[in-house]
Amino acid sequence: MSQKVAVLGTGKIGEALLSGMIRAGWAPADLLVTARRPERAEELRARHGVTPVGNAEAAKTADTLIVTVKPQDMGALLDELAPHIPADRLVISGAAGIPTAFLEERLAKGTPVVRVMTNTPALVDEAMSVISAGTHATPDHLATAEDIFGAVGKTLRVPESQQDACTALSGSGPAYFFYLVEAMTDAGILLGLPRDKAHDLIVQSAIGAAVMLRDSGEHPVKLRENVTSPAGTTINAIRELENHGVRAALIAALEAARDRSRELASGKKD
Repeated sequence: MSQKVAVLGTGKIGEALLSGMIRAGWAPADLLVTARRPERAEELRARHGVTPVGNAEAAKTADTLIVTVKPQDMGALLDELAPHIPADRLVISGAAGIPTAFLEERLAKGTPVVRVMTNTPALVDEAMSVISAGTHATPDHLATAEDIFGAVGKTLRVPESQQDACTALSGSGPAYFFYLVEAMTDAGILLGLPRDKAHDLIVQSAIGAAVMLRDSGEHPVKLRENVTSPAGTTINAIRELENHGVRAALIAALEAARDRSRELASGKKD
């Protein structure tokens, strides 16, 4: 953990990553940050003890660069960074839909690039971060990415060809659960419960179900069947979900998210 790491474009996820790394044992003195607004950079210094720098200085100084800018800003940033990044620097991209080849074409030949898709539970150290190697990335480079992103949750290595699917399932995944909780809360109100009580009931049920899925080793069908007694309340609810095509709608939604990730990779913005 003695190497210097720079987070470029330090928004909410970038800051969550910084704080997680510090809790995991990284020295704040070894962490560099860049931000568009000077006041944001000073805020990060005051809050975490990290060092704000410019993009060029980060590229020259850090052993590992983590690029967390929006996909549409990646090209301009790489143009700025390319003259300053030696070919032995590890570059980790956290931009949705941007393939490693996009970075490799704009950086010095042989530059190792690792692509990571994380998600917003990084803010509470429960992220799912999916890691893929570019052409020149070695197992050691992947291990470095795992050390960094493991500070805010779980990591999983996949071939880059699976990244768009992972973006649909995991990168966007928390939003689906928030959407479901929102809908169930409205249903609770319709059934006569106060909003705060409906919210508490649903959130704790979600936490309990997630822990059972993670720790029981049981297939989700088996866990559902354990709750679904003959002619009971649950099976009537499941019937309505099936009648309204909820399963098909979820599949279609995930396909749409995957397709949008592919569009971002091809450079389509709208």
